[in-house]
Amino acid sequence: MYKLAEKIGNVFQNPKSQFFYTDSSAEIAFGLENRGVPPEKIRQRIVTTANDLGIENLLGRNIFKLSGGEKQIIAFASAYAAEPEIYVLDEPSSNLDNTSVERLKGLLHYIKAQGKTVIIAEHRLNYLQSVADRVVYLRGGRIMREFKAAQFRALSERERISMGLRTLKETRITIPECTTVKGELCIERIYSRYMKQEICFGASAGDVIGITGKNGVGKTTLCKMICGLLKEQSGTVNYQGKKLTRRQRQRLCAMVMQDVNHQLFADSVVDECELAAPDASKERIDQLLRKFDLLPYKGVHPAVLSGGQRQRLAICQAVLSEKKVVIFDEPTSGLDYTHMMQTGEIIQKLSREGYIVLVITHDYEFLNIACHSVIQLDG
Repeated sequence: MYKLAEKIGNVFQNPKSQFFYTDSSAEIAFGLENRGVPPEKIRQRIVTTANDLGIENLLGRNIFKLSGGEKQIIAFASAYAAEPEIYVLDEPSSNLDNTSVERLKGLLHYIKAQGKTVIIAEHRLNYLQSVADRVVYLRGGRIMREFKAAQFRALSERERISMGLRTLKETRITIPECTTVKGELCIERIYSRYMKQEICFGASAGDVIGITGKNGVGKTTLCKMICGLLKEQSGTVNYQGKKLTRRQRQRLCAMVMQDVNHQLFADSVVDECELAAPDASKERIDQLLRKFDLLPYKGVHPAVLSGGQRQRLAICQAVLSEKKVVIFDEPTSGLDYTHMMQTGEIIQKLSREGYIVLVITHDYEFLNIACHSVIQLDG
């Protein structure tokens, strides 16, 4: 296995599961240290990696204070620093903003030009159109079809959707900017040192508002302040004309986190649902698990589920809790077309039932489908 490790660089879907250090520079050096590379060469390789990837601003940072997208970039950098012959990437774009996805695409071209082999498991396909030479289509753990790049690009929309695949085309935001400053939920000049701007907006029952912007700009921080998980430095959160304390916000808001492992505690899928909603009937839980294709896994431990399945389980918990404000942080991370559409349908159902829904996402395909308006944080 250690011989394989010298040839193959991995980037996992959840980059935290491959980190060993709390410092980003030390994490990039880790693979080289394991091989006994001389310290001077390691230091030189860190500088070269940062220059090649354009991540000088991420060196010497605390891993825990990086955004999800920044963590993903560090995971790629740690693989790149070791100069493998083969790269195996699992959903490398799942938490990246559009600028970072373009950078990733450039990096893939760059390592291909070096004669490296790249194997990517991915649902967001549009950025790979100019990169992929072959596409292998899996279903139920089996290879069903194999395409050359041109054959794959020639797929009709109907055929693509029938295969459960995401769009192959570049997507832009088509929904309007959120300009409302009053509403049932009113965010007034909320600010934290982790953000670079004060935020003001309003939302009424049934509104679905997307929140987008570059990695590290403060999207998750904003929503954690809204739901009372983080303390704001200034500003207020008001609901139905009343200023809310952090504890009151926690009772009002449910949040599906970007890293859902933070909120899965029980020994089985059904226990997770009962933990979120002790009064929910077995029929209600089964109905929702069936909706999200999780019913066959009812007695399975959440740790055994795939990343996309854990994401869907966390969404089930949020829906079961019946809190009036539901916040989704990258809800389509690791989801195929079918489950993306199911998530969109659930959000629209929440909207019709009078919930206020906030959706943090870099996924413009989903943003246009699920949201009514968008807030773009620019830092």
